[in-house]
Formats: sequence, C-alpha cells, structure tokens
Amino acid sequence: MVLIPGIGMFSFGRNKKEARITSEFYSNAIRVMAGATAMDDDSIAEPLPGFSQFHNYVALPPREAFRIEYWALEEAKIQRMPPEKRFARRIFLVIGGGSGIGRAVCRQLAASEAHIMIADRNQPAADAVRESCTALAGQESVDSCFADLTSRDSLQSAIAAAVHRFGGIDAVVNTAAMAPSSLSDGELPEEHWGLMLEVNVTGNYVLADAVHPILVKQNLPASIVFTSSANAVVAKKGSESYDVSKAAMNHLIRELAISLRPLVRVNGVAPATVVSGSDMFPRDRVIFSLKKYGFEVNEDESVDTLRDRLAAFYAGRNLLNLAIRPEDCAEAILWLAGDSGSRTTGHVIPVDGGLTEAFLR
Repeated sequence: MVLIPGIGMFSFGRNKKEARITSEFYSNAIRVMAGATAMDDDSIAEPLPGFSQFHNYVALPPREAFRIEYWALEEAKIQRMPPEKRFARRIFLVIGGGSGIGRAVCRQLAASEAHIMIADRNQPAADAVRESCTALAGQESVDSCFADLTSRDSLQSAIAAAVHRFGGIDAVVNTAAMAPSSLSDGELPEEHWGLMLEVNVTGNYVLADAVHPILVKQNLPASIVFTSSANAVVAKKGSESYDVSKAAMNHLIRELAISLRPLVRVNGVAPATVVSGSDMFPRDRVIFSLKKYGFEVNEDESVDTLRDRLAAFYAGRNLLNLAIRPEDCAEAILWLAGDSGSRTTGHVIPVDGGLTEAFLR
C-alpha cells in the first residue's frame, strides 16, 4: 500500500484482483480506526503495555501482529501455492484481438495469467473474445475496446483504456491488417493501394509512436510484436498491394527496433496463409481461391468445410505438410513478447511450415 497526501491510495499485487482485495482490507481497517475514534470517550486512561493508542483505537504491538500474519501454518500454505504462470503481472494490449491470430493470442494470454485489453475494429467480436477469456482469467483481468488502425485518436484511446484499466502496458501485439480484395486478380484501383498501405504500414507506425511515450514514462522493458506475412518475400500475381505492404512492414520492424532501443524490443511474425478462424477468408474469397487452384466447389458446402479444403491445399505446399493455425502464430508472438525472447529485437520469425519460396535470401 502506498499513500500519497493530496492524491490518494495506491494498492499493488500480482494481479488486479489481489490489488483490489488488499485495498479493501486496508480501507476496512481505516474504517475500524475511524469508528473507534468516533466513539472516543477517554475511557482508556493509559495504553496497555506494548500497545499504541490513537484516541479510542488501540493497535496490536508489531511483534504480535507479525506472529499472527506469519505463523507457521500460513507459511506452509504459501509454500504450497502453485507458481505464477508465464505472463503473471504483465499487461498486454492486443489490436485485432477479435478474430483469427489475435483471438488465439488473447486466449493463450488469459490462460497464462496476463491482463489483457482486447481491441478490435469489430467491437462485438472483441467483446465476445473478452467473454471467452474471462472464463480463463477472471473478470478483472480482461477488458475490450474499439480500435481502428486508420485513426491515431482511436489507437490512443485504446492505449489509454489499457493504462486506466490495468495501470500500464508491458507489451503491444497487433494482428490486425487489411487483406487482399476477395475477388481480386491483379486489377487494383489506386485508392485500394493507398488504403492497404495506410492500414498495414502507417497504422503500425502510428501505433508504436502513440504507445512509446507511455513505455518511456514506465521506464520498464517492453515489447511490440507486429504481424507480417510470408507474402513479404514471395512475389506473385494478384495480391501486389498486400505483398508490398507486408514487405514494408518487415523493414518498419527493423527501423523501430533501432529507434526504440534499448527499452523497447520490436519484432514480428510472418505466417503463411492462415485460413482457419480468419476474417480475411470470408466465403466468397475461399470459393474464389479454390476455383483459382482448379478445385470444383459445391455451393452447398459450409464455409468451414471450404476453409478446411483450402487449408489442406496450402499445407501441401510447405515442407511439413501442415496447415498454419492461429495458435501456431500466437505461440511465436508470445515467445517474442515474453522473457523467452528478451534477447531478440528487429527480427521477423517465419511461421510457414517450411515455405521454400520464403527462405531467407
């Protein structure tokens, strides 16, 4: 507990719930003292030996209070408590947490005792992920808000929401991006290019720029992890604007790693195509992709069945013959964001099953 005259009371704990309970105990103790003081009738002429007195309130001697708090059985109980999980005491802001990779990141964080602000342009989707994460982490450890990568004000509001709710930010993860047009085959209008670059490149720069003052004030090690793509190094027809934006994203990661050092680490992951659970693959885009690769499509098939077929095709193109899942990307993101990746910055980790076209050149 910390009391600052003229400002207020601050309570600390390994998580928000523990800090709240500590403050409640302290506040109730103050109420007991205030109640005793209000009943002051000078009936206690002198304090008892070893005890201190304030008006009608008599406090236990420090040695006796210590014996009550730290008796052997209490110590034994503390020793038997499970160890803290991977992201206990850490606060994450996840942009794009309403679906796909972002949703997988949030769920893994919730299972690891992190505090999470889930931000997404689709507010209902962010709220739904908040509800599922609450079941894992508890209501006080998870919240959600709106965020749009094309709006600095929106991103600053999401950052402020995380700080106000949890007290700071240890890591920022962005998995949100603008996808290639569902039915595009290389014919892209000029305004499409501009929006793609605004979302996938400028938006990430603005996010880092907006959160940087908070990280500097905290003066604690922090991490930023962006989501690039295997497309950043694989040239092909039909997604030029997306591919170019992700190539720029790779270099932005390196630039930010230099400009934000040594306090803030900046890294990224580069997945191959993630079909499962991704808002980037609505039904029309899945059907278009399957037909492009020569598959016959039954219009009565469910979107999940169609996605499974497309994911299986993509899996056949990598060395491990495995589909890339949101959970696989989340594992790499959290490795970079946590202590395990504390010696890594300016790096982009491929999560592509061994895509030879994306091998480093």
